[in-house]
Amino acid sequence: MTAAIRWHLTEILAPDQESCSLRDLLHRQWLLPDRLIHYLRRRQHVLVNGHYQTVNELVHAGDQVELLFNGDEIRTPTANHYRPTADPHLEVLFENRDLLVINKPRGQKSHPNIEGETGTVMNDVAGYLAGSNDGAYMVHRLDLQTSGAMIVAKNPIVVPVLNRLIADGQIHREYVAVVEGHLEGAGCWDWPIGRNPADPRWRAVNGLHAQPARTFYHSLAAGDQRSLVHLRLATGRTHQLRVHLAHSGHPIVGDPIYNRDSDEQMLLHGTCQQLVLPFTFQKRKIVAPLPTYFKEYLLKYKLR
Repeated sequence: MTAAIRWHLTEILAPDQESCSLRDLLHRQWLLPDRLIHYLRRRQHVLVNGHYQTVNELVHAGDQVELLFNGDEIRTPTANHYRPTADPHLEVLFENRDLLVINKPRGQKSHPNIEGETGTVMNDVAGYLAGSNDGAYMVHRLDLQTSGAMIVAKNPIVVPVLNRLIADGQIHREYVAVVEGHLEGAGCWDWPIGRNPADPRWRAVNGLHAQPARTFYHSLAAGDQRSLVHLRLATGRTHQLRVHLAHSGHPIVGDPIYNRDSDEQMLLHGTCQQLVLPFTFQKRKIVAPLPTYFKEYLLKYKLR
């Protein structure tokens, strides 16, 4: 008995699409993993203009390409089994067939850590999508006390594509933070990050098993006590911005781990996603407005 098709994605190749082999379209242009391409070939689940063709044959501008997936091609097909929030309060900044970008509030977890946990962003997205054929699939996370733009995939096919675009630096994630002290200028911090030997839950520059980490920074306003800084991730290490800022001598205001002397709420906001859309690879700039409390803090310290 043939398994039911769970995901059916259809794309029309652009008028300026150069003729290429179907293999190159799937692998080099669309960045689909070899595992998925293997199943598409083996099951003849890739159709061009309604018919199966081998991956060595050419595709051309205006062709319709269909991708069919049963679900077992995905290594973790049940990864989206988040208990849906019944009445989710979700600020959706952008949405298309494959993904959405939400404005995560400070104090909300990105995803459950134990089975059955509720109240996280992923629970809210699952509730928002309830009744459709879509699910909530993790692409990246924001720390509990970090607010701002966060990408969530609606099908697992695009997760490895989005991860590749993030890893290659094509999807840019930008943040603003209020930090301690007077920070001026712009530059790049290129300090490797690993586990903190004193507490492996946290991270440290040149910690255990350190990996390369790069952060671009640009001071937007600098006062005597506080500064407002714009940050762009070139890599995506755990707690990267928080660790780099603390190591620079300007920890984030309210950071409960890397600035424990501060008794305020953390002020780190993902203000922008330079998004690249799977399949079409169109670029979209998605802006997450600053929370009211963040704006009020900037006024208090004259950092506008």
